[in-house]
Amino acid sequence: MMDRKTDIEIIRDHQQTLPVPVLDIAKELGLKVYLGTWRRGESGRIVKDRRRGGRSGYAIIANKAHANARRRFTIAHEIGHFVLHPGKIGDGVTDDRLYRSRLEGPLEMHANDFAAWLLMPWDLIQHEVDCGAESVEALARIFDVPKSAMAVRLRIPYETE
Repeated sequence: MMDRKTDIEIIRDHQQTLPVPVLDIAKELGLKVYLGTWRRGESGRIVKDRRRGGRSGYAIIANKAHANARRRFTIAHEIGHFVLHPGKIGDGVTDDRLYRSRLEGPLEMHANDFAAWLLMPWDLIQHEVDCGAESVEALARIFDVPKSAMAVRLRIPYETE
């Protein structure tokens, strides 16, 4: 596995375009991404899988029943576990609709914050606002993220989707 600085550099290199290409980031980090079908309550998981994993040995599976913006956030969240919590993943982590897993609360919050940072960098948000994006909905469309995720990133109240 790559060291943390290298992982962050890879991500930063991809944060130059919108929407941030989360699949390209996963691939460059050595993760394979698949779409899967399972109970509606599950959003995604990262699993250790020598056969299906990328060169890192891990695969991310996102729920194909969810909207693309939701899947992108799920993938970024699982990348967060991979980068921030490599010793805690073990054979895998499954996250539910609220991005909760068997991991402790702070680790899930870290993965959510990481996903927000990865997909919605502040400098790109500011650029889009300067260019005329005036609403949570507009920014969510530009960044291809759920409206609720953009609202949380902006720290403003928003009705759930």
